[in-house]
Amino acid sequence: MTEPESEKKGSVLRTARALLWALLGVRKGSDYQKDVENITPLQVVVGGLVAIFILVAGLILIVNWIV
Repeated sequence: MTEPESEKKGSVLRTARALLWALLGVRKGSDYQKDVENITPLQVVVGGLVAIFILVAGLILIVNWIV
């Protein structure tokens, strides 16, 4: 089974999934190998920055809601 061209280059969804699995610290070896082949370091850095921004914004919203 061949993957679509967008999946071969590393889609946003694939990058987000890889980052979420990395945060949990669990990943199948075969899936990890696919991520290494398809996702560029730039995608990982940008995805990480977006995740950090979302986390900080979420924490700020929770604090403002409580206080």
